[in-house]
Amino acid sequence: MSLVKYICVYCGSSNGRLEAYGDAGAVLAQALVKHNIGLVYGGASIGVMGKVADEVLALGGEVIGVIPKALAHKEVAHHHLTQLHVTDTMHERKMLMAELSDGFIALPGGIGTFEELFEIWTWAQLGFHHKPCGILNVAGYYDALIQFLDHVLAEQFVKQGTRDLLMVELDPYILLDRFINYQAPPIKTWLNKAEI
Repeated sequence: MSLVKYICVYCGSSNGRLEAYGDAGAVLAQALVKHNIGLVYGGASIGVMGKVADEVLALGGEVIGVIPKALAHKEVAHHHLTQLHVTDTMHERKMLMAELSDGFIALPGGIGTFEELFEIWTWAQLGFHHKPCGILNVAGYYDALIQFLDHVLAEQFVKQGTRDLLMVELDPYILLDRFINYQAPPIKTWLNKAEI
């Protein structure tokens, strides 16, 4: 039986240029519901975020939104969720999302999505959590970032073990299967002081 009960999805409160971004969010939502996995996300009713949440809800799945008070109006908080948590700060938002989730997936989004992804990946590197982290690379959106991360690896600012902690897939079902079967590596085998 899978220990993955809730997946946190980081993604944009905008729709982006391509319909493929929102469409991929809907397919990820379908994969989550099929695996009986609840969604944890940023609580917005708009953009890619809203599309993921709406699809999970439409299919009878569970959706937990977490949004700071300062963004509840700007990001148009979704008031039809299973649960909506309103936090005082962004730091509290991110911490609660991390605590509620058993894994983390980034869909296309902007700098907020990047910041959330890099922070949770860093926490995995440091051993603050032992949960899977991944990118759903929709329509090549993350190609340049993946290429840059491989450059960072080649330039020896991260080790292979750190790079391997961030899974990348094109298919949400494959990514979820990897999450469900994930076993965190022992950190002492690849982390050293030079990387902290």
